[in-house]
Amino acid sequence: MAEIVIINPRFEASFWGLEHALPLLGKKANLPVASLPLLAALTPQEHRVTLVDENVERLDLDRVARADIVGVTGMSVQRFRMKEILEELKQRGAFTVVGGPWVSVDEHYFGDSADVIFIGEAEETWPQFLRDWHDGTHRRRYEQANHSDMTKVPCPRYDLLRIRNYMFAGLQFTRGCPFQCEFCDIIVIFGRRPRLKTAAQIVTELESLRRQGMRMVFIVDDNLIGNKKAVKDLLRHVVDWQRELGYPMTFFTQATLDLAEDEELLRLMGEANIQCVFIGIETPNQESLRETKKLQNVHTRGGTMLDKIHRIQRFGLEVWCGMILGFDHDDASIFDAQVEFLTKARIIHAMMGMLVAIPKTPLYARLAAVGRLDETNSSEFGTNVVPLQMSREELSAGYVRALAELYDAEAYFDRVDSIFLDPQFNPGAIQRLYGRRHPWVRFKSHLRNVALGAVLKRRIMRLVDEGELREIYRRRLANLRRFRRDPNFTFIYALKCVTHYHYHKMVRQMTQEDRVVVNSL
Repeated sequence: MAEIVIINPRFEASFWGLEHALPLLGKKANLPVASLPLLAALTPQEHRVTLVDENVERLDLDRVARADIVGVTGMSVQRFRMKEILEELKQRGAFTVVGGPWVSVDEHYFGDSADVIFIGEAEETWPQFLRDWHDGTHRRRYEQANHSDMTKVPCPRYDLLRIRNYMFAGLQFTRGCPFQCEFCDIIVIFGRRPRLKTAAQIVTELESLRRQGMRMVFIVDDNLIGNKKAVKDLLRHVVDWQRELGYPMTFFTQATLDLAEDEELLRLMGEANIQCVFIGIETPNQESLRETKKLQNVHTRGGTMLDKIHRIQRFGLEVWCGMILGFDHDDASIFDAQVEFLTKARIIHAMMGMLVAIPKTPLYARLAAVGRLDETNSSEFGTNVVPLQMSREELSAGYVRALAELYDAEAYFDRVDSIFLDPQFNPGAIQRLYGRRHPWVRFKSHLRNVALGAVLKRRIMRLVDEGELREIYRRRLANLRRFRRDPNFTFIYALKCVTHYHYHKMVRQMTQEDRVVVNSL
């Protein structure tokens, strides 16, 4: 038997992290990474596994180093902390292994800091390594010959997480994406053929999360609708599960813009109580979209990008999005164009960042071939790409200016009001319809939302340290009551205040820096 510790390093403050908002929410992190409980589930029962998420608990390196095997996983934004941890553990004589998205695209980054590296998926290689380690025959490098069969993936060990420290949980339906965006590493790691779990697997995981008391779940698929026909069948089972139990969960997910072209899929997502969808819009610049092979955003079937976004919103789905600055066809006009587009689109939450070339992607190969990459791994400009139509200083300065305009309090809440005060926008409509047919469920839901909204508003007024912001939040919340009296909307709007506070703090820190060192918020 081996004692195994698997570590998820802390994140730097980021758009998704909500670090500045977490004290108002009473949580330590927004989301547990999917790899920790899954690796625990893949570990044979004779071993003892401990999961350590540095985002919710202190990492005791002396204690960790005494384990037989210490695993470290992480994404590109965690790579500096991953390296620090591995080097500290090496000094303590620990046996270490490293896996995850970053080492999968840059396997030489950690040098000899780790004893074993894992490239790509690990459903087969992790158990194989443990057998080899037991026999004293383990290799330095493991990489699966084929992508994992998702129908054989076990239910993650959510019970090993400190789950109540998180705002919401994560759940995966599929892996892989059929598109070929030049900058994206998803198809490098997971491939272009979407692979799906079975309905039985999904229901088992939902039940496991429900037992842990989770009510909000992020479906973490990079593109949930890569195989539309197959995912519709999975969603029908989720709808049945929700109806049977009185809609105990609210979901949000990620998809591509062609979602707007399939009304059956939009209806199913609403019936499953998916209320938000993150979409890679990237840019309103059509030439930039063609350049990066984001062709699903270019074709006009179903109208313009704005038409498609508004159609998705009409089905009660709030659209969040990713936006990128610094494509070869971007000049200095792109900053104002991005802000204008997002305002017209009524998109409240836009993860805006500068273009980054990830190793192994087609973008990386193309730019490396013409000498347009900064290979230092710690660029003062926040990106390793040398832009074509502007200087690096202009790109960084324009990026920060666009963020400041986008998350100016009045501009932000004007976007919030443009959609949430629109009577035709009706998120969670199916859940409320169920409540009207089941008065006791409706009463409990209203009571919970009243309590949650009241707690959030009280924390906002107590913990937000700027009087001007508090007054804006108070005024906007009061105005909401004139149009939306449902306590669910009050709770959601209070969440918008909390998330704005996070964005406000991050942008203010960036504008006060002498150099821009943060990308993608």
